Amino acid sequence: MSGRAKKRFGQNFLQDRYYIEAILQHVRPSSDESLIEIGPGRGALSEPLGRLREDLIVVELDRDLIAGLKDVLPNTATVFQGDALDFDFDQFSGPLFIVGNLPYNISTPLLFKLFELGSKVSSMVFMLQKEVVDRLAAPSNTKQFGRLSVMAQYHCEIEKLIDVPPTAFHPRPKIDSAVVLLKPRQSHSVKAEALPVLSELLIAAFGQRRKTLRNALSSLLDAQTLEALEINPSARAETLSVNDFVTCANFIHRSRS
Repeated sequence: MSGRAKKRFGQNFLQDRYYIEAILQHVRPSSDESLIEIGPGRGALSEPLGRLREDLIVVELDRDLIAGLKDVLPNTATVFQGDALDFDFDQFSGPLFIVGNLPYNISTPLLFKLFELGSKVSSMVFMLQKEVVDRLAAPSNTKQFGRLSVMAQYHCEIEKLIDVPPTAFHPRPKIDSAVVLLKPRQSHSVKAEALPVLSELLIAAFGQRRKTLRNALSSLLDAQTLEALEINPSARAETLSVNDFVTCANFIHRSRS
């Protein structure tokens, strides 16, 4: 299947069979799960996924690729032309198994959108910028640990599967990629009572990373309250655990109720 990569869509088409097979090894949806591919591009993954599940659902933004995708997919597959950021994943019943080589220019906002689906998703296998995968899995007290890390680790168990070099794509990107498995958590040791409040807290905490929590969170929590929550006001955001942030967000939520 041909089709010129378009820079405005952030397209880099996976073409190396070794890495295609490596991804497919981790795509094992059960019969009751809907299998959805985001950003199928030229269909390198779509064709074998269509053989795996004839009711495959694909979401592709580039209308010039739609005809070629339909040529390599079974007639029972469903092809949606549109932006995955606007796609209604709630239209499908049952759990969702989502896979894709995510366009680099929308990967982070798309991940936040998918996290909001919660338990509706059973598993996600994504090709992403290696930097993004490192941020997803970053432990606290590291430079990579930030808002994306906290939200990803709150919602999902994260397993980095394999690094993918630029030579696996056409055209070659200027950065390395990696494949990650995200499995939404069925339960939480500390459950967030209001996810929008947690998001608001993280934006403030990591908005200026060099600020202490006393200063970064001054509009949300004062130093005395942080100490009562067993948080050091002089610490910086990257030193807190995921549960620390959830505990703070729950306090803010309750104080507003």
